[in-house]
Amino acid sequence: MDIQLKRGLLDVCVLTAIKNEDSYGYKIIKDMKPYIEMSESTLYTILKRLETANMLTVRTAEHNGRLRKYYHITNAGLGRIEDFKNEWREVMSIYKFVTKEDEAR
Repeated sequence: MDIQLKRGLLDVCVLTAIKNEDSYGYKIIKDMKPYIEMSESTLYTILKRLETANMLTVRTAEHNGRLRKYYHITNAGLGRIEDFKNEWREVMSIYKFVTKEDEAR
């Protein structure tokens, strides 16, 4: 798979993982695990990129005596998810065109 395409897909997966509630690194990985495997180093690179792009914000809170970073999706992040859905409809349409001969067999 093209690395840029995969990067975009992973970004949207992470945004979707925090769409309904603020979350932290370990929980994001755990929530995504049934769908996609991701290492902690990959996740934290993505989280930093999304923060820089103003698609999420970060707050620190104490949990069991330790500081934990919680990630919150912004309106820009929500917009990116919607953009992805629209883009994916177009990709699926192209896929149907490319594979139409396979279906006829």
